[in-house]
Amino acid sequence: MGTEQVGTEQVVAERVGIDELLERVREGLDRVGPREAFEAAAEGALLVDIRYAALRERDGLIPGALVVERNELEWRLDPQGSHRAAEATSHDLRVVVVCNEGYASSLAAVSLRQLGLHRATDLVGGFQAWKAEGLPVTH
Repeated sequence: MGTEQVGTEQVVAERVGIDELLERVREGLDRVGPREAFEAAAEGALLVDIRYAALRERDGLIPGALVVERNELEWRLDPQGSHRAAEATSHDLRVVVVCNEGYASSLAAVSLRQLGLHRATDLVGGFQAWKAEGLPVTH
């Protein structure tokens, strides 16, 4: 374990690998599969595609999904933020984060939950699972 100074307090930082971190953060998420994500979107959930441009260009887009680069996600989805997207209307908004294969999206969903978006989750298997399920994709 390492320590770091935060203000006047010393914080002990536990060292974990990414696999263990993913396992831990996923325990608190109600992750959804492709069909569940499709149905959630039909019921008003916001699908948020955080894949980088090259992947979107190569593989296509989920119709109706909000595209937000990962490094802008928190700023664009914080309902109280000055740089929020028009879709970021409430902390009660159901958000399903989509990355390419369902790894980065888990960490992103937890980050959104830390902002108070308590219904944020992610898509198991990411865009690739969506596509493999035969769900709509545009190019």
